[in-house]
Amino acid sequence: MQRVLESWRPAVDETIESVLPRTVDDAYLTSFFGEATYAYDPSALQHALSDPVWELLDRGGKRWRAVLFLLLVEALDDDPDAYLEYAAIPEILHNGTIIVDDVEDGATHRRGDPALHHTHGTDIALNAGNAMYFLPLKIITHNPADLDADTRLAAYEMLMYELNRTHLGQGMDIHWHNQQEIDITEDQYLEMCACKTGCLARIVARLAAIVTNNEAAESDLAAYAEEMAIAFQIADDVLDVEYALEEGGDFGKGVGNDIREGKKTLLTIHAARNASPEAAARLESILWAAENTDEEVAEAIEILESTGSVEYARETAEELSTSAKAHLDDLGLQPDPEAKLRGFADFVVERDV
Repeated sequence: MQRVLESWRPAVDETIESVLPRTVDDAYLTSFFGEATYAYDPSALQHALSDPVWELLDRGGKRWRAVLFLLLVEALDDDPDAYLEYAAIPEILHNGTIIVDDVEDGATHRRGDPALHHTHGTDIALNAGNAMYFLPLKIITHNPADLDADTRLAAYEMLMYELNRTHLGQGMDIHWHNQQEIDITEDQYLEMCACKTGCLARIVARLAAIVTNNEAAESDLAAYAEEMAIAFQIADDVLDVEYALEEGGDFGKGVGNDIREGKKTLLTIHAARNASPEAAARLESILWAAENTDEEVAEAIEILESTGSVEYARETAEELSTSAKAHLDDLGLQPDPEAKLRGFADFVVERDV
């Protein structure tokens, strides 16, 4: 699966660059946004938009949402090269959300380097992140695959529905982050993931079905993508703990950062329900603290381990991955890309980076 991701990445990045080039000039601004009423300032937009976005993109990221879109198109017996521009939509959206999330979460690092609001300032980071919610919509306006009006409308309506739900998920996450007590149910946590992480994956699947006129498969593909994305999020939280246990590793946001940020995850929810009242209160106290020592992070992880919460979360991710693959069973997909789609569902829970 890593080879599939690497093989498509250059084409994906080239396509993203056609939407937001590394070098902003008047010609691009005019062609993409229309004639200026008075005068654009390309230099300002270079420093406030293109530079921070490409700084983030160049740090890495697997581009798996874009690649998943292309695999889905191929599985639906269509030509992925004809829809490359549409593959950029979920990838740009995703990177925009993580810029904003890092500000809201008070994150220190992203992909091994300081988060953009630390390197460029909160104002520039927020503006750049918010712009990335809207820039990819211009792809549908420019209509590179010559979609008919009804198909384009369906794509717009789907994007508005799913993007609104991402903010429900983020809203729940922020509220939980701003309270000390862990009083969240597992179903509420999974719903948050379904909105915050799952909706971006649903965009990938639903967009592939819409642009290739395979509406009959849209619901099952969306369910496949949503469950796989939730599994990815839970596995991501498990990896954060496992890297902290190893006391090292270059894992994007920083070692033990979920605990330092006070995130409420499936692991901490399970631990709070299964630990002694004293241990649960101590876990809440560590997560609530403005800063944590390495010893406190280790103490929190010991609580997660002693309650079996790490293993429980890992098993939950694996169950979701298995369930996700079942949604592909009766769709009559092309065999080779279908095998890769199943491999994706395995990859999200088996990866170690």
